[in-house]
Amino acid sequence: MVIINNYEEYESHLGKEIGVSQWHTIDQNQINRFADATLDHQWIHVNKEKAEREGPFKSTIAHGYLTLSLIPYLWKQIADVRNIKMEINYGIESFKFGQAVMVDNEVQLKAKLNSIINLRGVTKVVIEATLIIKDQPKPAYVGNVVFLYHFI
Repeated sequence: MVIINNYEEYESHLGKEIGVSQWHTIDQNQINRFADATLDHQWIHVNKEKAEREGPFKSTIAHGYLTLSLIPYLWKQIADVRNIKMEINYGIESFKFGQAVMVDNEVQLKAKLNSIINLRGVTKVVIEATLIIKDQPKPAYVGNVVFLYHFI
Protein backbone atom coordinates (compact mmCIF):
# COMPACT_ATOMS: atom_id res chain seq x y z
CA MET A 1 0.00 0.00 0.00
CA VAL A 2 1.18 3.49 -0.88
CA ILE A 3 0.92 6.17 1.81
CA ILE A 4 0.29 9.69 0.54
CA ASN A 5 0.56 12.52 3.08
CA ASN A 6 0.28 15.63 0.90
CA TYR A 7 0.02 17.08 -2.59
CA GLU A 8 3.75 16.76 -3.31
CA GLU A 9 3.81 13.07 -2.42
CA TYR A 10 0.74 12.47 -4.59
CA GLU A 11 2.32 14.37 -7.48
CA SER A 12 5.43 12.17 -7.32
CA HIS A 13 3.29 9.33 -8.73
CA LEU A 14 2.19 11.28 -11.82
CA GLY A 15 2.21 9.05 -14.90
CA LYS A 16 3.02 5.97 -12.84
CA GLU A 17 1.14 2.94 -11.63
CA ILE A 18 0.31 3.54 -7.97
CA GLY A 19 -0.44 -0.10 -7.26
CA VAL A 20 -2.89 -2.98 -7.33
CA SER A 21 -5.49 -4.13 -4.84
CA GLN A 22 -5.95 -7.56 -3.37
CA TRP A 23 -8.10 -10.07 -5.23
CA HIS A 24 -11.83 -9.90 -4.51
CA THR A 25 -14.27 -12.70 -5.38
CA ILE A 26 -17.67 -11.59 -6.67
CA ASP A 27 -20.04 -14.33 -5.57
CA GLN A 28 -23.73 -14.86 -6.26
CA ASN A 29 -24.71 -13.49 -2.85
CA GLN A 30 -23.03 -10.16 -3.62
CA ILE A 31 -24.66 -10.06 -7.06
CA ASN A 32 -28.09 -10.77 -5.54
CA ARG A 33 -27.64 -8.08 -2.88
CA PHE A 34 -26.63 -5.57 -5.55
CA ALA A 35 -29.68 -6.54 -7.63
CA ASP A 36 -31.89 -5.92 -4.59
CA ALA A 37 -30.24 -2.57 -3.85
CA THR A 38 -30.56 -1.31 -7.44
CA LEU A 39 -33.83 -3.05 -8.38
CA ASP A 40 -32.00 -4.64 -11.34
CA HIS A 41 -33.05 -8.29 -11.28
CA GLN A 42 -32.30 -9.10 -14.92
CA TRP A 43 -32.05 -12.88 -15.26
CA ILE A 44 -28.46 -12.82 -16.58
CA HIS A 45 -27.44 -11.68 -13.07
CA VAL A 46 -29.75 -13.56 -10.71
CA ASN A 47 -31.19 -16.67 -12.39
CA LYS A 48 -28.43 -19.27 -12.36
CA GLU A 49 -30.43 -21.99 -14.14
CA LYS A 50 -31.62 -19.74 -16.99
CA ALA A 51 -28.16 -18.17 -17.35
CA GLU A 52 -26.56 -21.61 -17.63
CA ARG A 53 -29.20 -22.78 -20.10
CA GLU A 54 -29.77 -19.67 -22.26
CA GLY A 55 -27.08 -17.12 -21.43
CA PRO A 56 -24.11 -16.36 -23.65
CA PHE A 57 -21.69 -16.96 -20.73
CA LYS A 58 -23.34 -20.15 -19.40
CA SER A 59 -23.18 -18.49 -15.98
CA THR A 60 -24.59 -15.52 -14.15
CA ILE A 61 -22.54 -12.35 -14.45
CA ALA A 62 -21.95 -9.38 -12.18
CA HIS A 63 -23.71 -6.12 -13.00
CA GLY A 64 -21.35 -3.68 -14.72
CA TYR A 65 -22.27 -1.08 -12.11
CA LEU A 66 -21.49 -3.56 -9.33
CA THR A 67 -17.95 -3.83 -10.64
CA LEU A 68 -17.71 -0.02 -10.79
CA SER A 69 -19.04 0.30 -7.25
CA LEU A 70 -16.06 -1.72 -6.00
CA ILE A 71 -13.63 1.08 -6.93
CA PRO A 72 -13.67 2.91 -3.55
CA TYR A 73 -13.25 -0.37 -1.63
CA LEU A 74 -10.40 -1.61 -3.82
CA TRP A 75 -8.78 1.85 -4.07
CA LYS A 76 -8.44 1.94 -0.26
CA GLN A 77 -6.28 -1.19 -0.54
CA ILE A 78 -3.94 0.58 -2.96
CA ALA A 79 -3.49 4.03 -1.42
CA ASP A 80 -3.84 5.46 2.06
CA VAL A 81 -4.31 9.20 1.53
CA ARG A 82 -3.69 10.90 4.86
CA ASN A 83 -3.94 14.41 6.30
CA ILE A 84 -7.20 15.21 4.56
CA LYS A 85 -10.31 16.95 5.82
CA MET A 86 -12.44 15.43 3.09
CA GLU A 87 -12.28 13.10 0.10
CA ILE A 88 -14.95 13.33 -2.61
CA ASN A 89 -15.73 10.84 -5.36
CA TYR A 90 -16.04 13.54 -8.01
CA GLY A 91 -16.66 11.64 -11.20
CA ILE A 92 -16.02 8.84 -13.64
CA GLU A 93 -14.92 9.39 -17.22
CA SER A 94 -14.45 7.36 -20.38
CA PHE A 95 -15.21 3.92 -18.95
CA LYS A 96 -15.30 1.04 -21.38
CA PHE A 97 -16.40 -2.44 -20.37
CA GLY A 98 -14.19 -5.02 -22.06
CA GLN A 99 -15.36 -8.30 -20.63
CA ALA A 100 -18.11 -9.62 -18.37
CA VAL A 101 -17.26 -10.66 -14.82
CA MET A 102 -18.80 -14.07 -14.21
CA VAL A 103 -19.98 -15.27 -10.83
CA ASP A 104 -17.10 -16.38 -8.60
CA ASN A 105 -14.50 -14.57 -10.71
CA GLU A 106 -11.74 -12.86 -8.78
CA VAL A 107 -11.07 -9.24 -9.67
CA GLN A 108 -8.29 -6.80 -8.84
CA LEU A 109 -8.01 -3.06 -9.36
CA LYS A 110 -4.91 -1.54 -10.93
CA ALA A 111 -4.51 2.22 -10.49
CA LYS A 112 -2.34 4.75 -12.33
CA LEU A 113 -2.18 8.49 -11.66
CA ASN A 114 -3.03 10.21 -14.95
CA SER A 115 -3.25 13.79 -13.69
CA ILE A 116 -3.12 15.95 -10.59
CA ILE A 117 -3.90 19.62 -10.19
CA ASN A 118 -4.19 22.06 -7.30
CA LEU A 119 -7.47 23.97 -7.61
CA ARG A 120 -7.05 26.75 -5.04
CA GLY A 121 -6.28 24.33 -2.23
CA VAL A 122 -8.33 21.39 -3.48
CA THR A 123 -6.37 18.56 -5.06
CA LYS A 124 -8.05 17.01 -8.09
CA VAL A 125 -6.66 13.68 -9.25
CA VAL A 126 -7.58 11.51 -12.19
CA ILE A 127 -6.84 7.83 -11.63
CA GLU A 128 -6.88 5.36 -14.50
CA ALA A 129 -8.71 2.37 -13.08
CA THR A 130 -8.36 -1.06 -14.67
CA LEU A 131 -10.34 -3.98 -13.28
CA ILE A 132 -8.40 -7.17 -13.96
CA ILE A 133 -10.17 -10.54 -14.00
CA LYS A 134 -7.96 -13.34 -12.74
CA ASP A 135 -6.79 -15.67 -15.53
CA GLN A 136 -8.45 -13.57 -18.26
CA PRO A 137 -6.54 -11.72 -21.00
CA LYS A 138 -8.89 -8.70 -21.14
CA PRO A 139 -9.84 -6.45 -18.25
CA ALA A 140 -13.45 -6.03 -17.13
CA TYR A 141 -13.06 -2.29 -17.72
CA VAL A 142 -10.69 0.61 -18.07
CA GLY A 143 -11.60 4.21 -17.30
CA ASN A 144 -10.82 7.27 -15.22
CA VAL A 145 -12.09 8.05 -11.74
CA VAL A 146 -11.79 11.56 -10.37
CA PHE A 147 -11.23 12.30 -6.69
CA LEU A 148 -11.06 15.61 -4.87
CA TYR A 149 -8.97 15.88 -1.71
CA HIS A 150 -8.94 18.66 0.84
CA PHE A 151 -5.53 18.29 2.49
CA ILE A 152 -5.07 19.74 5.96
